[in-house]
Amino acid sequence: MSSPVVSGLWLYPLKSARGIKQHSVTTCHRGFAGDRDWMIVDDRGRFVSQRTCPAMAMLSAIPVSSGLQLDYPGKGGVHVPFPLQPPDAEVQVWEDHVRAVDAGQTAADWLSRTFDRPMRLVWLPLHAERRVDPKYAGPTPRSVAFADGYPVLLVNVASLDDLNGRLPRPITMERFRPNIAVSGWPAFEEDRIRRLRCAALELELVKPCTRCSIPSLDPLTGASDLDPTPVLKTFRYDRILRGVTFGVNALVTAGKDSVIEVGQPVEVLD
Repeated sequence: MSSPVVSGLWLYPLKSARGIKQHSVTTCHRGFAGDRDWMIVDDRGRFVSQRTCPAMAMLSAIPVSSGLQLDYPGKGGVHVPFPLQPPDAEVQVWEDHVRAVDAGQTAADWLSRTFDRPMRLVWLPLHAERRVDPKYAGPTPRSVAFADGYPVLLVNVASLDDLNGRLPRPITMERFRPNIAVSGWPAFEEDRIRRLRCAALELELVKPCTRCSIPSLDPLTGASDLDPTPVLKTFRYDRILRGVTFGVNALVTAGKDSVIEVGQPVEVLD
């Protein structure tokens, strides 16, 4: 088997919008710089995702120097500048309540028209704090933006190959919305790894990723498609976490403000 390397990198500027495949990414204390700094909320301030709005799979969110560019097929687009005011909106991500910055009425109106429901866009500045669950992160405080719970999601290419060998037809890596894909490990080797290094970046793998309904959606359209969950349940059900797992959630423990690239070697530390 070949030596393990980074084989894919993805950034998700807006939570649950379409991901962007990258050749390189810059890291920060809360994962990949620019990853899920923006989020859509409903009229109660609760996050909206493809779980309840599958059409978000077609929403493109591109970071630009002045903010974010949103586009949707047939609906045009809108430029959203970075909001300048202090955090002025309390929003909810699962059980976490977070002070974020509302991105303004123009973005809210465009999103509400596009998805035919009340929506607002919010932004989490880099200095804002949302803590990772210490049950898995340990006593050292760790930060995350608007990702479900952890800064980085890692998936092993061989694990996807193993899963695809059990499905009636293969599905793509994009179904699982990883930040980083590694090739060169045996299938599900990630279950046994605690720490790894890539260039200056060090990651601690802290929790298997339990899976919701999003992997059952076509990542380009949001349409219902082949659902891998029933097959995963036959060999990847975690009784403690009460769900099927695929991929591993990780924390940045060293190397923030570094750059990692596709093709770089991955060294297992523990």
